Amino acid sequence: MPRIAPIDTARADASLQATLSAVKSKIGMVPNLFTTFAQSPSVLTGYLGLNDALTHGVLSAQQREIVSLAVAQANECHYCLSAHSLMGKGAGLSPEAIRKARHGAAETKVDNAVAVFARRVVDLRGKVSDADLATAREAGLNDAHIIEVIANVAINIFTNYTNNVALTDIDFPKVDIALAACAGRCSASKKAEHRRSQQRTHVPSNTAIYARRLP
Repeated sequence: MPRIAPIDTARADASLQATLSAVKSKIGMVPNLFTTFAQSPSVLTGYLGLNDALTHGVLSAQQREIVSLAVAQANECHYCLSAHSLMGKGAGLSPEAIRKARHGAAETKVDNAVAVFARRVVDLRGKVSDADLATAREAGLNDAHIIEVIANVAINIFTNYTNNVALTDIDFPKVDIALAACAGRCSASKKAEHRRSQQRTHVPSNTAIYARRLP
């Protein structure tokens, strides 16, 4: 049961109903995360505006989904992992690419740099090292990419934390929050991370943006 209830859309004022109708027209649904944000119309409007702006940046739709999956896994957000697994598929990520993104990795050099840097930002709370930046740049990320990775990390932390606090009902096909064991070339650190994740108590939570990317 949600700890912060979504609004009753039938009782929302005209302005808020118009915002939610625009969401439904764009992505075919009004996710529970959005009606939870709508408890504060200012928050919903701010989220939609930033999310939309980020779709027009230098990161591709696939790269944004890689960041979303990496961050959601780090924050153990069940809602966001479920939403972005569907959205990642819609953006063209394969099941293996989705699994790798959750591990903070990717299949190409540049995408992998995006995933790794996103996880470093989350894990170190932004206090990345000179070496982290050098590694990202050597892999092909420029300063615009780096700033946008930070922005995408930030908006996903916002949705992760909202869902983890609210316990938003998941209205996407649910995925298992626990990662499958790394295979093949996964690094020792990734395998250790998996073992730690298996030992944690997972609290269901949530987050989203949809197969047809609303922002």
